Amino acid sequence: MWSRGKEAPWAGPRSPPPAPTTAPNPSWALAHGSGLSRGKPTFRKRKWKAGEVPEAIGHLQENYYNLCMEKSQKINSFILHILQEVDEEIEKGSEGITLNIAGNSCLLPEERVTGEDFWILFRILKKNPHINACIHPCSSGLDVRYNLLSDIGAYYAARLLQKQHKLTYLNLMFNDIGPEGGELIAKALHKNTTLKYLRMTGNKIENKGGMFFAAMLQINSSLEKLDLGDCDLGMQSVIAFATVLTQNPTVKGITLNRPVLYGEQEESTVHLGHMLKENHCLVELHLCKHNIKNCGMKQLCDALYLNRSLRYLDVSCNRITHDGMMCLADVLKSNTTLEVLDLSFNRIENAGAKYLSETLASHNRSLRALSVVSNNIEGEGLVALSQSMKTNPTFSNVYIWGNKFDEATCMAYSDLIQMGRLKPDNTDVEPFVVDGNVYLAEVYNGLKKHYYWRPTYGEACTNSPNAGFTLVPVGGHL
Repeated sequence: MWSRGKEAPWAGPRSPPPAPTTAPNPSWALAHGSGLSRGKPTFRKRKWKAGEVPEAIGHLQENYYNLCMEKSQKINSFILHILQEVDEEIEKGSEGITLNIAGNSCLLPEERVTGEDFWILFRILKKNPHINACIHPCSSGLDVRYNLLSDIGAYYAARLLQKQHKLTYLNLMFNDIGPEGGELIAKALHKNTTLKYLRMTGNKIENKGGMFFAAMLQINSSLEKLDLGDCDLGMQSVIAFATVLTQNPTVKGITLNRPVLYGEQEESTVHLGHMLKENHCLVELHLCKHNIKNCGMKQLCDALYLNRSLRYLDVSCNRITHDGMMCLADVLKSNTTLEVLDLSFNRIENAGAKYLSETLASHNRSLRALSVVSNNIEGEGLVALSQSMKTNPTFSNVYIWGNKFDEATCMAYSDLIQMGRLKPDNTDVEPFVVDGNVYLAEVYNGLKKHYYWRPTYGEACTNSPNAGFTLVPVGGHL
């Protein structure tokens, strides 16, 4: 399927070009100079009737239309529509634009972007000066999440990272990219000096791909935030990241959610704890679904006594109980940097909630947001947390849905909201009254509601849907 010569001849009327059945070979591709200078997928020619495709009115849209004609590539109407919007933004004078071609948009009947589509996009964007950094915190790059790029698209994404010297944000989450595609992107970042934020979430690059990204962080000096959640990383690559980050002075946020770990020794938390003792730059750390138990939590807490940079810690979906909260409560008495703490989907129960509330009420004045969603906490513990808000002026965001509400809990949080101490946008519950009784309804989980999906309308850049990312901005993107 991969050819250096002419494109394949047109093989049938009015049918889309078939997807290549094999992925680019990284060892072949990387053997030629910069590693991404040759090779094109084979396409079939197609004739278009007049009026079948909207008339191209702008620079990017026109370039895309003409390139598809020239290369006999099927025109993706979704891409054409998005490029038209970008052209209009450019005409208004915008200097930095995020090209948003997310495949999970519910607003348009989109055709998901394939590796061949991305080849055309690469040709258009590699020298375009408008896709660059912008003063708006949610604008600066290319978002192609939830598409069908596969390793073929990863090949051209890597080439784009080499050719486009103003790209600062790239979102490739859930695109069927495997270990070979991960290797190509990681090696392209060896010489890239502009990309600040990369999302590889949900691409199964596995331990092999993870090791290439860890090696990249020893060389790259510009990347500030890297998301490798749900990528099937192994223990070896998690330890490699922990080792590399003890020396990396640039990375401010990293997501290592849901690695594939075996055994009960919590070896990864030992290495991550050591990293936190040595690292003085990391601001945001996500360790969701790491099978962390109380022993592992103690390792992290021991590191937090010494760490003075971490502001956002996510240990959700683990196996932490009230014993782990005893260690954490002690840390919060002296730690003055941690601002956002996500303990969702653990089992801290009443005892753990009371440990935290006592510390927040009498000692800690730095923590701003706490999520204890689904932690088997009953009324006693939830009311204790609400009481700590009355004496702690810094503690502003609390998320409690999924626990066991009683009448006292409903009254306590309703009072906080009514008196203005707890703003409606800063919690995931809302009070309502039925037959004179107060109840709490779920609104949303506000720490990171749009981690996997984008909002239906507009951008998710307000406190309400993404409190954690707003309170601790790292990279400026979802």
